[in-house]
Amino acid sequence: MEKFKSLVGQAPNFEALLRSAKMVAATDVTVLITGETGTGKEELAHAIQQSSPRADKPFITINCAALPESLAESELFGHRKGAFTGAMGNHLGKLQASDGGTLFLDEIDSMPFNLQAKLLRFLETGECQPVGATGTERVDVRIVAATNADLERRIAAGEFRKDLYYRLNVVPLETPSLRERKEDIPLLAAHFIRQSTREHGLEPPRLSKAAQQIIMNYEWPGNVRELRNVCERLSILLAGQTIEPTNLPAEITLNQPRPKTGITLPASGLSLEEVEIELIRQALVRTNGNRSRSARLLGISRDTLLYRMQKYSIG
Repeated sequence: MEKFKSLVGQAPNFEALLRSAKMVAATDVTVLITGETGTGKEELAHAIQQSSPRADKPFITINCAALPESLAESELFGHRKGAFTGAMGNHLGKLQASDGGTLFLDEIDSMPFNLQAKLLRFLETGECQPVGATGTERVDVRIVAATNADLERRIAAGEFRKDLYYRLNVVPLETPSLRERKEDIPLLAAHFIRQSTREHGLEPPRLSKAAQQIIMNYEWPGNVRELRNVCERLSILLAGQTIEPTNLPAEITLNQPRPKTGITLPASGLSLEEVEIELIRQALVRTNGNRSRSARLLGISRDTLLYRMQKYSIG
């Protein structure tokens, strides 16, 4: 299962995913990979194919969202010369081109509704009929599909066939988002930096502890893909240097979680002035009246503390 080594991570949910994927790879079962955009669904599909008995056969990808509806059937099943205007010769569809191998249907939720029934028939019979052909052809293709959509919601909206969903969902694999496997962020960052600098012939930069903490705190809405792109950018611009927080993109440094204070606003509300007075008094008691130390405890300057003590008549 060496092919899975390219999928980096030690988080429990990610390791569980890889264990399931390795077991699936040894079979010929249809697989449905779900997960947010950028979580590595296509990389997982490719690793499954490369670890399967079909490893030396074609691995062909179709992005269903990019298929023009008028050409979708021809693209998937092929067509015969003269089948429609512009069909100047026979055309091999992606299913025939994948014979013996794996066809990866990305963004399966975007497949035209009328084509979904024909894909279902193929999954059930292994036979496909090119546009304009009078008979069917039998091809040996494993289908791996992926989506970032909620297919059950699409079914309820009448946009996706329930029977096709059940046929695809024989073995579901869900790729976790990066915010659900934050312990993997340093490993992935180091991996992408090594990978990028090796490709460009550069010396790898180093992440400072402060920069590493910031990327750990960031939510990464673009998931692994976003992290990879940021690491490649930093690897090129800061080759051989130390990456500090100031070198990180603004969208990362400006979107940090606010520190938790442990303070809860009562439902009945409160008086900020009374809270401030109480905290100043507590700080003075804790420091035996030392105003400089009290100011540090409160995160304000000594002059600000003195001003507020005078304002609230705190002796």
